[in-house]
Amino acid sequence: MIYMFKESRYQTIIDYFFITLGAAIMAIGIGVFLVDAKVVPGGVSGLSMAIHYLSSKTIPVGVMIWLLNIPLYLWGVKELGKEFGVKTFYGFTLNAFFIDFFRGETPIIGGIPLHKSQTITDLYNNDFMFLILLGATFLGIGLGLIFKFKGTTAGSDIVAAILNKRFGIKPGMAIILIDFFVILFAGFIIDIKNLADQRPALVLTLYALFLLVVSGKIVDAIIDGFDYARSVHIISDKNKEISEAILSQLNRGATAIKSRGLYTGTEREVVVTVVTIKQLVKLLKIIKDIDPLAFVTIHNVHEVMGEGFRRRV
Repeated sequence: MIYMFKESRYQTIIDYFFITLGAAIMAIGIGVFLVDAKVVPGGVSGLSMAIHYLSSKTIPVGVMIWLLNIPLYLWGVKELGKEFGVKTFYGFTLNAFFIDFFRGETPIIGGIPLHKSQTITDLYNNDFMFLILLGATFLGIGLGLIFKFKGTTAGSDIVAAILNKRFGIKPGMAIILIDFFVILFAGFIIDIKNLADQRPALVLTLYALFLLVVSGKIVDAIIDGFDYARSVHIISDKNKEISEAILSQLNRGATAIKSRGLYTGTEREVVVTVVTIKQLVKLLKIIKDIDPLAFVTIHNVHEVMGEGFRRRV
């Protein structure tokens, strides 16, 4: 019981550490790379940026994010219970703080205005696409870390969860629709306020939609993990020789599964093994040398738990 308590407390510390790290990284993506570029990420962050522009930049983005998230958070707790608890409040509060801190706009204490650095200014003037890609990358990595360690940043996540509960709308579709309309609204604000400096409002809106796709892919990669192993299915008349080579030359295990070909009715075994990406080329060479006519299928593997593979965090 004591061991389980220590393990649980250790995991909680790990969760909060990575939620904090994720909130800081996400804040850099938004506050340093995207706010002054006027390319909005959608959700409450994008809506807060639109209000920031509408107020002639008198209301800090982070403060606005926090203020908009409070009623959404309370609504989420009421509708969904403990699912949106302490970690959600911690996540969006810290994210809001870091956004203003990295812009030097945190109330009372100020902060570090990284967005005014020579590097960011040069990217804005000379390599705008790369600036947006960096913003999308930081945003995606930060948000992915927060999600992976059981936190959220509230906002459209809560609205999507409630719409799913009440009306059966899929959360993914709800988030896409919310983000889409927020991006259009922000583009409208930029246009009517004549805030577009070097690029038309429509171009900035298209950049925002591009940002949405790129950051979403990065979030998925952080949560699911990049493929680091392959599952290989081998059908051959020389399964015994191939299996022995896998065991001796690759130092990997293999499993034989009984099967029957539906066309010929022939019964044989399918050899299944999991190898690292580096070992895949060697495995394919082994198979080709033993049986060039072998039928082989290869599948991506996101996670492997077991001897010989390091588990993801």
